Amino acid sequence: MDRSNVENALVQVLENFQRCGITRFGSLPAGEVPAETLAAVSQLTTTTANPKPASASPNVARRSAAVSELAATTPEAAAVSATQATGATNGLRASDRLPSNGLGAEPWSLPVLSLEQRQTRFDELSGQVRNCRLCSSIVSYRQQTVFGAGPLNPRVCFMGEAPGADEDRTGLPFVGKAGQLLTKIITAMQLSRDEVYILNALKCRPPQNRTPMNEEIDHCRHFVESQLDTLRPEFIVCLGAVAVRCILRSELPIGRLRGQFYQYRGARVVVTYHPSYLLRNESAKKHVWEDMKMLMAELGS
Repeated sequence: MDRSNVENALVQVLENFQRCGITRFGSLPAGEVPAETLAAVSQLTTTTANPKPASASPNVARRSAAVSELAATTPEAAAVSATQATGATNGLRASDRLPSNGLGAEPWSLPVLSLEQRQTRFDELSGQVRNCRLCSSIVSYRQQTVFGAGPLNPRVCFMGEAPGADEDRTGLPFVGKAGQLLTKIITAMQLSRDEVYILNALKCRPPQNRTPMNEEIDHCRHFVESQLDTLRPEFIVCLGAVAVRCILRSELPIGRLRGQFYQYRGARVVVTYHPSYLLRNESAKKHVWEDMKMLMAELGS
């Protein structure tokens, strides 16, 4: 088969899949992949490692992207493809699969509210949070609840895990060392804390700052969803695994989820590492900055 024909055929097939909303492909058994196709893919991959000048072919970039997509269908990549395919069953629990990227996402449950209506609703919600006693081990330990802070019409919401000692004492989110690092991240994005809303998956500090349990996340989810429905942000940044479990209901590691957008009702969701993780693992800062640059591009920063 002529190489150019193979290229054009691959591009056409992949574009048809993309128009149907399919962006990832499961692996094919080795016997079902024609040897000629595998040879063509190998040749194309080698070629794209040393690409021709852009002027030589207007389709070079498009074809390179097509080859990258197709490489995931070869037998050598079968294990990776099987676990990364969105919605793949393969015996995985729902919480272990990649989120659906918004396929069938529900809209916001509330209409657009005025700032005055939003404030009234938040006053009611914060009162409900203060009166909540569902998590008995936390209620007896907390000093006060931490509802959230920021404008009532934000484009971006940052969502963390749970209050720490400083937050429990002040009643404000992200004011300790992790909060100071978050402020630097927000500033580097050419934003300020006054322009974003910050909240946590849990409204109370767990004893000894332990990781919140799923039952506790479930108890607070109603408050979080009500806050987000009221604010209707364009973007939500999930900082760490607990925020992901609350919003996207996934237990996959951050490294598997970061680097792309997901959908939560009317908002697009970015997944990245929690600032407290960065304090312990400075090498991960570059990944967070990559995620924030992805968001900045959508914000027009």
